[in-house]
Amino acid sequence: MGSSVKTDTKGRKIVLNECKEPCSVEKGMRLIGGKWKGTILYHLKDGPVRFNDLARMLGGASKKMIDQRLKELESEDMVVRKVISDRPIAVSYELTEFGRSALVILEQIRLWSEKYNVGEKVKAVAVSA
Repeated sequence: MGSSVKTDTKGRKIVLNECKEPCSVEKGMRLIGGKWKGTILYHLKDGPVRFNDLARMLGGASKKMIDQRLKELESEDMVVRKVISDRPIAVSYELTEFGRSALVILEQIRLWSEKYNVGEKVKAVAVSA
């Protein structure tokens, strides 16, 4: 975010806080804000999780969607994929140090969501729309 000083039509100075695209908030949200990404990271907080166990934890997500998000998180160095066995293929996922650093943010989002009953507010907006 940067600040700049502009002058309005009456000669008054105005300080503008501009978010130059992509700003730091936008960059961070691209990493953890995608559909299921933050939830996947949060479920990996206690250690490695096998793919099928993760799929059960994320009941509303398809295995294809989970696989896509895990590949994205892996390419962004947030998670690491480990092959446990070849036959049958079994893999687990765990957080990298970088991925673990996002847990502080996700925990704050969880607390904020619970404090302000965010889920109910979202439902209320959807119903009134």
